[in-house]
Amino acid sequence: MSITKSFLNIIILIFFITGNVLALERPDVEFKIFQFPANMIPRIDGDSSDWDMVPESYRIPGNQLKDTINNLPYDPKDLDVSVKVGWVKGMNVLYFLYEGYDDYWNFKHPDLRNDIFEVVIDGDLSGGPLIPYLLDDDHILKPNSWGGYRFHGVHAQNYHIFTPTEGKPWTMVWGCNPWILELPWSNCAYNYDFKHGENGKLTMEFWITPFDYAPYDGPERAVVSMLEDNKRIGLSWCVLDYDSDKVKQQEYEGFYNLSHKTTMYGNASELVAFRLMPLEKELRKPIEAQWDFMITNMDTRTVAFKDLSYGEITSWHWDFGDGTSSTEQNPIHTYEKAGLHYVVVLNIEGPDGKSRMSKVWDVAVK
Repeated sequence: MSITKSFLNIIILIFFITGNVLALERPDVEFKIFQFPANMIPRIDGDSSDWDMVPESYRIPGNQLKDTINNLPYDPKDLDVSVKVGWVKGMNVLYFLYEGYDDYWNFKHPDLRNDIFEVVIDGDLSGGPLIPYLLDDDHILKPNSWGGYRFHGVHAQNYHIFTPTEGKPWTMVWGCNPWILELPWSNCAYNYDFKHGENGKLTMEFWITPFDYAPYDGPERAVVSMLEDNKRIGLSWCVLDYDSDKVKQQEYEGFYNLSHKTTMYGNASELVAFRLMPLEKELRKPIEAQWDFMITNMDTRTVAFKDLSYGEITSWHWDFGDGTSSTEQNPIHTYEKAGLHYVVVLNIEGPDGKSRMSKVWDVAVK
């Protein structure tokens, strides 16, 4: 094979991989994930008051769902749910608030005949099947083989969350990695006062950790998905509604799906786009100094500083801690003396005021 042909094949492969990443369902829709301030992380206790700060625009109502099995219309008198999703910068977890009314809550059975909130998450938009039996016929993994099962839910995860649970864990992880349903990877709490078969309202809070790689043999080799401002992830859910004790395990009344594609439960390319939003303007100061640095050459003690400040800024003043300074926004500085730790200070100023950020001994050169 010629070099040109080999190169073309690589380009084609990249094209298909990229296309898979971007090929999400409902391409005209992008939902938002609210960023909680670091000092206002929601407590997982079933009390929704922590979420009062979340604007209404983040709430995803039940009328966004579509029954993709029985094609039943969404009837809030029968089932009415809403969901909010949140995150905290620096913590690679997703928080959920699920609030629902059902005219018949079903949760006494030991099997899957339980009202369920099924969540699928693909933290790095890698896309593609996460359940072996949805793989192409030519794929070497067999659905019922141990080799196939070891890859079930590895690159994207499926949670069958019981609403509510009784005599079972809070969720069934549909995959080879049940360890992800335990602390420190997830947690859940409920608030309700109805019994099995009754109607009523349920409040459920939980958080989960998305993984780029969640292997069958435990967290030692796992790779957590990195969450950051404005990142898009793949996420979807469906509500499985059982309104009778007489139905069999798979005979639920409704399969109300945010993706509008039934097989989203096992194919990450059929999820919906969600964006991790920055902090809302109302939750932060009008001007905030922040910065980071990288030692680009330890031998010459050269350090590149990066301004990460927020707000309308008209001036920057860096004190490098060695008697020198700079008014550049992103300066590069070379320290003369080796073996020292420096206190570096950034002062910024703008129409809305002033701010300072100093870091004590973070910058160290040999």
